[in-house]
Amino acid sequence: MQKYEWRKSEKKLYLPKIKPEVVDVEEMQFITISGEGNPNSPAFTGYIEALYASAYAIKMTLKNLKSTPQGYVDYTVYPLEGVGDITDSAKESFTGVINKDDLVFKLMIRQPDFVTAEFFSEMLELAKKKKTNPLLEQVLFESIAEGTSVQMMHIGPFDDEAGTFAIMEAFTEQQGLTRLSKSHREIYISDFRKVAPEKLKTTLRFSVEGR
Repeated sequence: MQKYEWRKSEKKLYLPKIKPEVVDVEEMQFITISGEGNPNSPAFTGYIEALYASAYAIKMTLKNLKSTPQGYVDYTVYPLEGVGDITDSAKESFTGVINKDDLVFKLMIRQPDFVTAEFFSEMLELAKKKKTNPLLEQVLFESIAEGTSVQMMHIGPFDDEAGTFAIMEAFTEQQGLTRLSKSHREIYISDFRKVAPEKLKTTLRFSVEGR
């Protein structure tokens, strides 16, 4: 049976064009971990490692089971995603420039529909035995629905995302839509540990209403 590749089968959600578009994002399930602080700090790496340890424990155990769940097919692990905001205290004194130390984030990796919460719990315990990362205790299994959203591919450094968001917000207004909050989702198509900043591909998305 052919491996399921999100890059090929779900281009609409993960590989948009470099211009804004409206997309409806249905409820999906994720493993998630939440925290706050500067993404450039060493601590942030620990959150990512905890998520990937869990994601690969799920994938590799499923692949080696003699009896797999209904609907199972081998798959490529989905990309890392993050939803960002700033602390309440930072919002009170916000000047328009974000201090990365004030960031609040939820990182996540989508899971196929055949992965259940019960199986996730079993795999999390397995990951804990193999890894010493204390952040594994904070990994959760959640269903998340974004609904109607505006998205666009951003190419370049993370620090240049403001320009892309400005384009997306202008498009949102032109479409007669309203952005629901300043919170947004980033989907890291490129591995930022290996790809030069000017070549990074990041899908940016925020929820809207009005249709």
